[in-house]
Amino acid sequence: MKNATLMDEYGYVLDGKVFLKGYLGNPDRQIGEVKRTEQEAIDYFKNRFKIAESKVEQLAQEVEEAQNKGSYLTKLVQLRKKLLSFDGLGDFIPLLERLDQLEGVLSGLIVVNQKKNLEIKHALLDEIRAIKVEGEDWKEATDLLQEIKSKWIRTGPVDKEFQESIEAEFQGLLDTFFQQRRDFFSEQNRIIADRIERYNDLLAQADGLARVRDVDEASRVVRLLRAEWKEVGEIPVKRSAKLYKKFKRSTQRVIDRYNRVKGISTTPPENPLVTKQREMVREVERLAKEDDIIQAAERAKVLLNQWRELRIPPKVADKILAERFRSACDKIFELSYLARVIARKYPAFEIRTPEDQLKIKIREMEWLIKREKEDLEVTISSAQNMLSNDPEAERQLMGKINIQRRKITMKERILEDYKYQLGL
Repeated sequence: MKNATLMDEYGYVLDGKVFLKGYLGNPDRQIGEVKRTEQEAIDYFKNRFKIAESKVEQLAQEVEEAQNKGSYLTKLVQLRKKLLSFDGLGDFIPLLERLDQLEGVLSGLIVVNQKKNLEIKHALLDEIRAIKVEGEDWKEATDLLQEIKSKWIRTGPVDKEFQESIEAEFQGLLDTFFQQRRDFFSEQNRIIADRIERYNDLLAQADGLARVRDVDEASRVVRLLRAEWKEVGEIPVKRSAKLYKKFKRSTQRVIDRYNRVKGISTTPPENPLVTKQREMVREVERLAKEDDIIQAAERAKVLLNQWRELRIPPKVADKILAERFRSACDKIFELSYLARVIARKYPAFEIRTPEDQLKIKIREMEWLIKREKEDLEVTISSAQNMLSNDPEAERQLMGKINIQRRKITMKERILEDYKYQLGL
């Protein structure tokens, strides 16, 4: 520029303004103004050019270290656009050429990746086509399809030439699968609705049998209804249980009426193990009334071990029997312990009057209860102060506390009985 007041290899100053010389067919471009001196302005924009150089170098370094290099192509295009309008003085041509070279590399990688992605997506399409649903096992097939869909999403794009068609094919296969699944469950719902309707019809017939006077006829129909009920088919468990409960109640009323008319006893036989327990309860309750309570306690120990060995199934176990047995054993063991204490402290106890004997029993039992309660307080205090996080240790300690409380309760019941006998 002839009229320039300061020239530089890549720019110049004219009329107080800084210009970048044109390159690659681009005209000269104003990039700034002189603030103080022309040389300072030239130096400032030369230093700014270093920013452009560092941006190109940084991008090249990131591409070199990246796993997915193709993802940097957009960033490269944006950087090239910024370089063409960047306000700085320097040789932009080498920077642009480096970006061109880098773009060529990335474009080549993208082509390779797109080809690989296309192969992967074709394989995923084959996997979808291979999904076959056996019977009602749609959940497993749906889980498999969702896994394939996740892989599809994670797989990168393919060449634009194939992008639309392959996505359409993928979506079409998904739509077909889920439509078939909807059709299947719609049919299943229809079948279940028909079955429920049939169950309700059988239930209505069973309810109607209450008005049939001929018990033989009613009983015959009940057998038919029960057979039909078994053949209807499965429905949701909760609904099935609710309907069957009503059906069973209606049919059982008919059977109960038939049995009453015919004089048939329908008491179900007791489980042999429960019968055995009942015999043991009778024996241990009889032992609790024996005069020789110490000998009775020895027999109670044998019965207690036998009871533990019976292993009654929870469904047939009688909780009331178990409570009676435990209570009788507790009473025997507490009376036996009291008898041993009295025998040790009162050698002539047997020759005392019945009234004196009761007073001694009351006095000793009160002392035993007092001592037992003190022991219980110590145990509870230990439990409250225990810092251990061992669940087993806590369980054992709570078991000990419950046993002590049970012993105190039994002692107090025995004490009340003695006081009643004495008229207190």
